[in-house]
Amino acid sequence: MRKEQLEENQILIYAVVLILGISFGFWSPNISFFNINLEYLISPVLGILLYSMFAQIPYHQLYETFANKQFFSIALLTVNFLIVPSVVWLLSLFLPEHPPLLLGLYLVLLTPCIDYVVVFTHLGHGDAKLILTSTPLLLLVQMLFLPLYLWLFMGEQATEVMKAEPFIDAFLFLIALPLLMAFLTEFWAKRHQSGTVWLQMTSWFPVPFMALTLFLVVASQIGRIDEFLSVVIIVVPIFIIFMALMPFIAKLVANSFCLDAQASRALIFSAGTRNSLVVLPLALALPNEWMLTSVVIVTQTLVELVGELVYIRYVPSIIPDEYKIL
Repeated sequence: MRKEQLEENQILIYAVVLILGISFGFWSPNISFFNINLEYLISPVLGILLYSMFAQIPYHQLYETFANKQFFSIALLTVNFLIVPSVVWLLSLFLPEHPPLLLGLYLVLLTPCIDYVVVFTHLGHGDAKLILTSTPLLLLVQMLFLPLYLWLFMGEQATEVMKAEPFIDAFLFLIALPLLMAFLTEFWAKRHQSGTVWLQMTSWFPVPFMALTLFLVVASQIGRIDEFLSVVIIVVPIFIIFMALMPFIAKLVANSFCLDAQASRALIFSAGTRNSLVVLPLALALPNEWMLTSVVIVTQTLVELVGELVYIRYVPSIIPDEYKIL
């Protein structure tokens, strides 16, 4: 199979993997790999996925990409770290005062996606390169702002359970280390043929490791969704409403900053696609009585993947190729 074929069929691959994950999760809730619980494999596999994505970023061309200051320094950050938190806080008012439920909602909706959003942006005819090159920025800023928003929205309830260690581990092993390795890989590829070969090999990694990540997440957590179903069902409409609202809000922002059609679509996908899988390890590090938090995050993943299929169909209609700034 050619790499292009793999990428063209990745939606089908992810759908099959989700079905397998759900089946395995219900069939064998305590499934393990070499006596290692699947839950503990999520972080290392996610680290490899992020490294493979970072390795595809042409760092020597970042200046040209970041020259589009309207998108990067204003529109992208404005939507993800000012507008989205406001919308999320308003939507949370419709939920009961149940701290594990609210924490799950905040963790999953306050963190912009940095992995499969690239795929769906491409399928939705947006500028996937802008999204890809923005992933280090979004990762860094969300790790900085997430504790602040949790404190603002939940106060001491969040600070009592969200310790610094998981945030530091996530930053070091899911941001800093993959980024450093990606820089070193590009440095190696510029000077040695073997580095070029390895860099080409890493371009095959994102799809299979994204599929493996989804499988591990769903298989290890789906049984808990069934356990907390009566509570989880309350938050599903909130996830749907959020995905329905964000394209129109993001379009207004894109219009305000005079973005072209492809950049506008990219902004919509970034605004509407949440669940940076980086936050799941944070939730899994919580005490057992906060188990519902990780369940909410996985539930959002399932809802969102269906919503993304709607996005790739309708976002090009919301922002047509001949889109003109009003």
